[in-house]
Amino acid sequence: MSDTMLSLDSVSCGYKSSMVLRDLSLTIRRGEAVALLGKNGMGKSTLLKTITGFLPKKTGRVQLQGEDITRMPPHRIAGKGVAYAAQEHALFADLPIHDNLRLGLASEALFEERFPEIESLFPVFASRLKQLAGTLSGGEQKMLLLARSLMMRPAIIVLDEITEGLQPSVIDRLANALSYEREKHGTSMLIVEQNVPFALQVADRFTILKQGEIVDEGNAKSSGAMDAVFDHLRV
Repeated sequence: MSDTMLSLDSVSCGYKSSMVLRDLSLTIRRGEAVALLGKNGMGKSTLLKTITGFLPKKTGRVQLQGEDITRMPPHRIAGKGVAYAAQEHALFADLPIHDNLRLGLASEALFEERFPEIESLFPVFASRLKQLAGTLSGGEQKMLLLARSLMMRPAIIVLDEITEGLQPSVIDRLANALSYEREKHGTSMLIVEQNVPFALQVADRFTILKQGEIVDEGNAKSSGAMDAVFDHLRV
């Protein structure tokens, strides 16, 4: 079995005639967490939408566990084990917490089996399963978004700025949940973030995206990682 979970080979993509990603290649190993960092407008969210099938590729190839998913629609990519926690409009506000968590699961029995683990990570949901998702606070919605991804037991989780606008206590809980997921289930992760300390805490490796191209990468746990990232973000 290959050690590679996800690979992008010379992928270019954009919106109509405007190219955002240019000949981009990236590999994520099984169980590895990679932080994708960069200024706003550099193509980070576009890259995630490209991986998950929401944007068609102009050129290049995307493979998941050795299988070509380049032309697959989003629902089939999700069915292959890719959980996407999008930045916007990701929850069903008019549905209760239970139904949001239940999405993507084959049965209620599977929900009952997996929810105790989610409850231990996010105790706030234990007695509120009937509450509408749209009535939750911003931090609670982000926790629900991650919890829904974890309920899927995915092969890889793709996160788009999940800490945006959150208070430190909520960010810590999200970091703990991601660390638990990796230790317990060996889940791979691709994490787009503006919160550099959070990203480097959770990730094994960082990559810097600038104008649709990866311009640098390194060990997220190295002593110079923070300085290397901020040097790029200041330019």
